[in-house]
Amino acid sequence: MNVWSKLMTALRGGANEMGEIFADAQALRILDQEVREASDELNISRNSLADMMAREKVSEQKCSSLNTEIAEYEDYAIKALEKQDEPLALELAEKIATLETQLNTEQNARNEYKQSIDSLRNSIKQADSNIKQIKFQIDTIKATENVQRAQAAVAQRHSGSTSKLTTAMESLERIKEKQQLKTAKFNASEELAEDVSNDSLKNRLEDAGIMPGRLNGETVLARLKNKATQA
Repeated sequence: MNVWSKLMTALRGGANEMGEIFADAQALRILDQEVREASDELNISRNSLADMMAREKVSEQKCSSLNTEIAEYEDYAIKALEKQDEPLALELAEKIATLETQLNTEQNARNEYKQSIDSLRNSIKQADSNIKQIKFQIDTIKATENVQRAQAAVAQRHSGSTSKLTTAMESLERIKEKQQLKTAKFNASEELAEDVSNDSLKNRLEDAGIMPGRLNGETVLARLKNKATQA
């Protein structure tokens, strides 16, 4: 494979990698948008559920009111029969029949509301769970991507600054060695100065006769002669 072919292969590989990065980023944006739209639809569904529950409650109250009204008219009809007022009893019976028809219609409506409410509740619960799971996965992917991006930046800086760091450490060691050498020279100078000072003081004491001077051959010979005379 010649140089040109190798270059074209590398370019194609780089283009494929860039294409995948772009596609992944685009996929995350699409997922974010779909999650937002799904959340909006879920809120609409919750509002619809609340409206349906309110309607079911009103229907239940109507059924209760109709039952009370039917029971009241039944009492009236029974009293009319007890008084042998057949026309009045028949009129009350027709009223009761009308009320019972309304009650059946309202009960059917209430049952449909109940079924729709149960179905919608389950759908909302499942949709909410799915949205939360997708959100969690998206957040995890984004967090991992951020961490990996930070790690890549640190690794790049570290690889680029390794030689600089090594040079800086070597310079630091040279500075430390120079400082140690200067400190040693200062200490040596102080010791020499102290030795000179001590020698000068000793000489002055010897000259003053306070401290015995350095022994020499004549002094030793005189001491030996004195010792021989005494013997």
